[in-house]
Amino acid sequence: MKKYGLIGYPLSHSFSKKHFTEKFVQEHIDNCEYELYPIENIELFPQLISSDEEICGINVTIPYKVSVLAYVKDLDDAAAKIGAVNCIDIRRENGKAVFKGYNTDAYGFEESLKPFLKEHHTKALIFGDGGAAKAIKYVLNKLGISFVIVTRKPSDNSILYEEVSEQILKEHTLLVNTTPLGMSPNADTYPEIPYEFVSERHLAYDLVYNPEVTRFLAQCSSRGAAIKNGLEMLYLQAERSWYIWNS
Repeated sequence: MKKYGLIGYPLSHSFSKKHFTEKFVQEHIDNCEYELYPIENIELFPQLISSDEEICGINVTIPYKVSVLAYVKDLDDAAAKIGAVNCIDIRRENGKAVFKGYNTDAYGFEESLKPFLKEHHTKALIFGDGGAAKAIKYVLNKLGISFVIVTRKPSDNSILYEEVSEQILKEHTLLVNTTPLGMSPNADTYPEIPYEFVSERHLAYDLVYNPEVTRFLAQCSSRGAAIKNGLEMLYLQAERSWYIWNS
């Protein structure tokens, strides 16, 4: 049996488990299973892997995408530059587990974003500067799209929501929400920017996918902007994980 799974805490529900369980059935993939491993402390990670030699691939979610780096030293380019891992390939050599870490969030975001990009999407606003923003910044740098980070609290690297002006929105036609604003059950929340200055030249991307159309996306769409939620990004990063584990 080959086992794959997700570490994080807590793990009340999981897109990954549902996705891979359905994949194994639909594609007639035998002797594989995907489990949830809710570990209360990242220090329990080595013990988890050593206790079950059938585990050969792990996804990583909040709050361990950064702290797991203490145990995973071999990283792909994206994971190294982003400073976060969400996929670990596990090989066994002489009875010892050997790890390589990847960041498939970047791949998922880039591949789901590119079909929507137009020539004038050369500058972006990123709402939020938490862990989810790390992969977004990496991809935008890779694509040559400059960006300004927008946060609730002042910092040297960002502007405040109240500082987003008509001129800033006119110049920055790619809008990316990396915050949980708008996520069910808090579906009435959204990044507070002057939406009256959003136009058909804008592309609004929300990492949130539940609900399918958030208040952020709805307000942008009503002003003619193209919109995209984060569901395809999740599917793409999951399939990238499967490719990594089986390559």
